[in-house]
Amino acid sequence: MSPQRIHPSAIVDPSAVVADEVEIGPYAIIGAGVELAPSCVIGPHAVLRGPTRIGAGTRVFQFASVGEDPQDKKYAGEPTSLVIGARNVIRECATIHRGTVQDKRETRIGDDNLFMAYTHVAHDCVIGNNVIMANAASLGGHVEVQDWAILGGFSIVHQFCRIGAHSFSAMGTVIAKDVPPYLTIGGHPAQPRGINAEGLRRRAFSAEAIAALRRAYRLLYLANLKLADAVGQIRELAKAQPELAPLADFVADSTRSIVR
Repeated sequence: MSPQRIHPSAIVDPSAVVADEVEIGPYAIIGAGVELAPSCVIGPHAVLRGPTRIGAGTRVFQFASVGEDPQDKKYAGEPTSLVIGARNVIRECATIHRGTVQDKRETRIGDDNLFMAYTHVAHDCVIGNNVIMANAASLGGHVEVQDWAILGGFSIVHQFCRIGAHSFSAMGTVIAKDVPPYLTIGGHPAQPRGINAEGLRRRAFSAEAIAALRRAYRLLYLANLKLADAVGQIRELAKAQPELAPLADFVADSTRSIVR
């Protein structure tokens, strides 16, 4: 293993756990209760507060704030945490906060995500894998973002919303309801714009699967059906095309209603 590379001007709390091959840049602050797995790179002037665990190969750029207290007036200093998986990229001035005792006590982020400059992940959010948040996209508290979702620049998500897998929001979208998987949305308030066909092709979805998702979209949004009836018909289609099952399940489980 290569030794740690910690700049002399960095401040690392004695209780922090810093693995081998970690690089910590000038004037970075690594607080009490922070755990850095191997090969993490922490940029200059970044501030990490604990309890926070950061997975292997994650890079935090300059001036990011990771693991700070939640922006919740009910927060009274209780011990809560932030858990970040492997190979994430957290760009300049991004902010990611710990959880609250009123929910899960932790904010959780999976693997291989990209948080561009000035993005914000609030307390108690759950983010899957391979998610992209473009510049200044922001999540309110208690938001769930599923795998492969992309939030365009300046997209804003209301607290307690769910963002489905493989969905895409256009720049400046304001999201106050759940976004089903596979959708493209845009506007203020957000409205459905069709299936995220280009993103699905890039992820090797077959032409047959994409065609089936287009049929499901028409049932959900264009056939003037009650929501329960549309879900029932999508479940029937899912017997032959299993990619439709997550869409039906997501809509059926929604408690905030969906973008429609």
